[in-house]
Amino acid sequence: MKIIITGSLGNISKPLAKTLLAKGHTVAVISTDQNKQTAIEALGAQAAIGSVTDVGFLTATFTGADAVYTIVPPNFAAPDPIAYYEQIGHNYREAIHASGIKRVVLLSSWGAHLAEGTGIIVGSHRVEEIFKKIEGVAITFLRPCSFYNNLYHYVDTIKNTGFIATNYGGEDKVVWVSPKDIAEAASEELLRVSGQVVRYVASDERSCNEVAGILGAAIGKPDLKWLASSDEQVNATMKQYGVPPLMAGLLTELNAAIRTGLMRQDYDLHQPAFGKVKVEDFALEFALAFN
Repeated sequence: MKIIITGSLGNISKPLAKTLLAKGHTVAVISTDQNKQTAIEALGAQAAIGSVTDVGFLTATFTGADAVYTIVPPNFAAPDPIAYYEQIGHNYREAIHASGIKRVVLLSSWGAHLAEGTGIIVGSHRVEEIFKKIEGVAITFLRPCSFYNNLYHYVDTIKNTGFIATNYGGEDKVVWVSPKDIAEAASEELLRVSGQVVRYVASDERSCNEVAGILGAAIGKPDLKWLASSDEQVNATMKQYGVPPLMAGLLTELNAAIRTGLMRQDYDLHQPAFGKVKVEDFALEFALAFN
């Protein structure tokens, strides 16, 4: 099969490309960065340099392929982040229709079943709604839970304050996922998807206090705590550090949805088997970044 991967050499796209290449498939990786071409080709993949904002480029790249893995690249500078999601979703729909591609895996998110109340994840919901209207294409809506990699955002906070803090924490339970487990799930779905299906991806489930203890032990801070701040405090802090007000509000709402359990309502009805990478495994990677 010839498979197109969006997301350049990101935390999911790179291991996904490696997995598919190892199985003997032809892989093309889309990247906006011309400097990534050499690294992409070094994997054994083809480099397609261009942007997902360019429908013509997407159509030409998708044409002749058997399957495509699609993501909406993060864009924290977008004036309206939800509108940005919708625009990229429409671009993909046009390119999928025009190119005749028949298998698609969309990287979405847990919480994407909801049209409101989940902050930036409302963007994922709207992209799913756009994709649901694509006829004659087998689509998997891949819904990973909270990324382990988001925990890297707390490295400086831990160094400066000695604790983790956001507007969820303490004994709040969170379902975590490794990009490696997401890549494995994506590779399976690209090769077997039929109809329109939803697949959740998760690696482990722990309370915030448990995660703090595991990370703390790995970095030599066994008393590390994860404190829960108010929505107002977190929103104000993000804006203080330069996050645009609209994005700060969306991220605060997302965190609140994790705290209240809103994010996991549909996940709890369709829980998958956990992947391979546990919190203890991620903690070893976290320690390398921390030190």
